[in-house]
Amino acid sequence: MPRLPSWWLVTSLALASACGKSDDQAADAPPDSAPAATAMSEGPMAIVTVIYNTPKDTAAFEKYYRDVHLPLLTANQQEIGLTRTDFTRFASNLDGSKPAYYRQAELYFPSIEAARRGMATPGFKKVADDLSNVASGGVTGLLAVETSDPSEASEGEPMAIATVIYKQPKDSVAFEKYYAETHLPLLGANQQEIGFSKAELTRFESNLDGSAPARYRQAELYFPSMAALKKGTATPGFKKVAGDLPNFATGGVEGLVAVETR
Repeated sequence: MPRLPSWWLVTSLALASACGKSDDQAADAPPDSAPAATAMSEGPMAIVTVIYNTPKDTAAFEKYYRDVHLPLLTANQQEIGLTRTDFTRFASNLDGSKPAYYRQAELYFPSIEAARRGMATPGFKKVADDLSNVASGGVTGLLAVETSDPSEASEGEPMAIATVIYKQPKDSVAFEKYYAETHLPLLGANQQEIGFSKAELTRFESNLDGSAPARYRQAELYFPSMAALKKGTATPGFKKVAGDLPNFATGGVEGLVAVETR
């Protein structure tokens, strides 16, 4: 399936043409926890996405995540072949209610083949096996590919992210046609009013075990701050975009507010 076009985003959206910087590390992780950069991918990047359900004890989760799990990932990142990591914590659903999920970790690879090689390494198995020690609420692990222009890890202050997770539609061909020809141009036409600085679009290829993906797509709209996100999601432009979702997202969506936790 071809990558979705990015012409619908105005110049100020600044979807970067380079990838591979790894400035994005957890704020509560050791300073050297960000994976080292590697060569830029020639094709779509692949992303191992881990969505954490709310744990039984969030304080215990955060301590183990910071002190054990993230250092374990860092220690094995070269063997696994990561080019970048993004860690976020969900603050709420978009309607302000309790978030459907707790955290998300995104591990970037230069290609789907590189991701599959990385997931087959002993290092990745160590990290995956450690999830049972931290994720007491359970996790959903998926393999995704980027379908927007590749973007760099964000720099400066942690950003706020409006995250839309699409469930499997009734007709994926109809979904993709409407998404590319109608929904994304609508988003582009309203992006200046909404005020997001970049967008990352991904399509889930499979669960990490190779089975059919538990979710279909994800869209992440990055804002410079939580205040900017709240202002942007209250605009008529955002309401137009959100109001268009029932026209093609026949499987339903989950909308969340996330904050980067570099």
